[in-house]
Amino acid sequence: MLRIFKRDPSGRKQQTEAVAKQSRDSWFGQIFGLFRSEKFDDSVWEDLEEILVSSDVGVQTSLDIIDALKAELKHQNTTDPSIAMDTLKHLLLSKFDSAYDQEVWNDTEQTTSPYVILMVGVNGVGKTTSIAKIANYFILDNKKVVLGAADTFRAAAEEQLSILGQLLGVDVIKHNPGADPGAVAYDAYQAAKARSADVLIIDTAGRLHNKSNLMEELKKIRRVISGLDDNAPHQVILTIDATTGHNGLEQAKAFDKSVGCTGIFLSKLDGTARGGIVVAIHQTLGIPILFIGTGENIEDLAPFDPKDFVDALLKSD
Repeated sequence: MLRIFKRDPSGRKQQTEAVAKQSRDSWFGQIFGLFRSEKFDDSVWEDLEEILVSSDVGVQTSLDIIDALKAELKHQNTTDPSIAMDTLKHLLLSKFDSAYDQEVWNDTEQTTSPYVILMVGVNGVGKTTSIAKIANYFILDNKKVVLGAADTFRAAAEEQLSILGQLLGVDVIKHNPGADPGAVAYDAYQAAKARSADVLIIDTAGRLHNKSNLMEELKKIRRVISGLDDNAPHQVILTIDATTGHNGLEQAKAFDKSVGCTGIFLSKLDGTARGGIVVAIHQTLGIPILFIGTGENIEDLAPFDPKDFVDALLKSD
């Protein structure tokens, strides 16, 4: 039986604080100055709206947060900055709701091997690198990992995955370029099972959301895996590039519609000052963010925790 679990909460929190620094320095840090005003007048609310919208939280979500904050401060009959800040934290955190099941990567979850993760996302979002980071995450927990190179439409994808597999010291199951992706997924599962692997991570083509034939191939891969294990794939993780902001959300909707994504790997979050996109992604898609990319190195990954992230955005200096 495989145990999936969160390691080192303190390390996760430190990584999250580091990745949120740009957003805090550029936008969210300004909120402390706003809330030190003697009174919360229209200019304060206008400035707060500008900060939230500019950080990519989204217009309607920003307005909803401000209206709720106004109502709560009026209800408490207070302009205390600390109360305002605590209320804002609570409101931001509430936007993540109950979809964040902390048991997803907890040691109370057990499954028969291999635990199958299907990775999807368009080209250029860092999907293959994200696969390596997740693989490394499990390897550090002494799990045996196998990778499946089912992105057969792009020869460079197989080559990149093979190089990363050598770096990690894990087997990469692949066919010739142009081969049937479903066949690769089938062979990868059989190889993972034969080698008693704990985790199988399958790469897929960087499919454009308007290419219906490619989406059908993705559905086929899922059917192949489900035919081998009724519970598989255990996760369908969509990689989204945080630096693209709202531009990638329509494509993300198409992936979710096609294969039912269970989680998100938010890559390149360390490369943007618009960290509010984390809120917008969940509000738009309703899919939990499981991992965030915290840097360029293979170990630069952190399991996503909404409270850690909101605390990091609104951390006082």
